[in-house]
Order: sequence, then structure tokens, then C-alpha cells
Amino acid sequence: MASLISCPHCGIRPKEEFTIRGDASPVRPAPEAPEEAWFAYVYLRDNPKGRIRESWHHTSGCRRFLIVERDNTTHEVFSVTDAAAAREAAE
Repeated sequence: MASLISCPHCGIRPKEEFTIRGDASPVRPAPEAPEEAWFAYVYLRDNPKGRIRESWHHTSGCRRFLIVERDNTTHEVFSVTDAAAAREAAE
């Protein structure tokens, strides 16, 4: 059976409609941040095992960016939220 993702805009869709864009946890440094902060933001990434938050793009659907919380070892999806709504809630 195919893996399914529950898009908050389109409903339950097959994972093949989505593109994983990477880790959703890095915070972009301020423009005036030191070079070391920018280097860390662009090049240094953790590679955790287990429950993570990723940025996904619903490429073949609503074309919205989503935050998917899932386990990268079992592929179990715990939550899917609209990235714009998540950003507003964090501010």
C-alpha cells in the first residue's frame, strides 16, 4: 500500500505528489549576522534518527509548503501543517 499524506488543503493524497525540501528546523540568520552564523546555516546540518520536522512541497496538488512531522526510520507521519500558518504561530 502506498504511503499517504494528509494535506490540510487537499485531503489525503499519495506521498508521490510531494517533494521533500529538507529539515524544517534551521532558522535563517539576520542579514547582518556574522559569517560563521551564515556558514553554519548553509552548510552544517544534523542528521537525526527518529522523529523530525521537514519542509515538504505539495508539487502535484495545491503547491503549498507544509511542515511534516514524521519518524524517518518508520516513515510514520504524526502531523502535517501549512508552513505559512506554522510561521505565523511561531511569531
